[in-house]
Amino acid sequence: MDKRDSIIATVVEQGLMPLYFHADARLSIDLMHTLYQAGVRLIEYTNRGKEALENFKQMKQASSGLDGLYLGVGTIKNETAANKFIDAGADFLISPALAEDVYDVAYSNKTLWIPGCMTPTEILKAEDLGVTLVKLFPGNVLGPSFVQAVKDLFPEMQFMPTGGVETSEKNLTEWFGSGVCAVGMGSKLISADHLTTKNFAGIQSNTKSVLDIIKNIKSAAKN
Repeated sequence: MDKRDSIIATVVEQGLMPLYFHADARLSIDLMHTLYQAGVRLIEYTNRGKEALENFKQMKQASSGLDGLYLGVGTIKNETAANKFIDAGADFLISPALAEDVYDVAYSNKTLWIPGCMTPTEILKAEDLGVTLVKLFPGNVLGPSFVQAVKDLFPEMQFMPTGGVETSEKNLTEWFGSGVCAVGMGSKLISADHLTTKNFAGIQSNTKSVLDIIKNIKSAAKN
């Protein structure tokens, strides 16, 4: 299986894309291990600080023993950043918008690119580029009703809302009931309080809980 297809399959199976950035490299690495221990096999490290590239390089080195983990980078807005993180070993790239120069870099390097979309026009453009999975951003602005409205127009496209997705069973049920394949979660999953106190046990427990909720929602949908 092509690596890009394998990553998408992991997104769908996991149903959750944890995402975070922290200026401290050691904390970023510890968070990666915590999420892995909770059952996560796919993480987005966001490019939201000057330390992001160097931290990511250290994370890649520290992930060598984490079998089956895909480590990607988010908030990639231009080809310069795309090239730097691909050179650093990013398994996939995620953009907050439909950044076509990032697509060009990803395509030439056979790297999965997940663009951010907010309108049917952007989704159509992504589809025309051959994209099969888009990030709906910001998710809390669009809401599950948006997915329900556009899903039938793009039957081959898979959707992953990011931004404001809640950890509650009610909110997750609404999202998956609308037809999304996964959800992206940042601060709702990895709270600022847990980071400040380095409460890795709390983060691990919270992540396990969300993964279990998503698993149960998907299982119920099949029955």
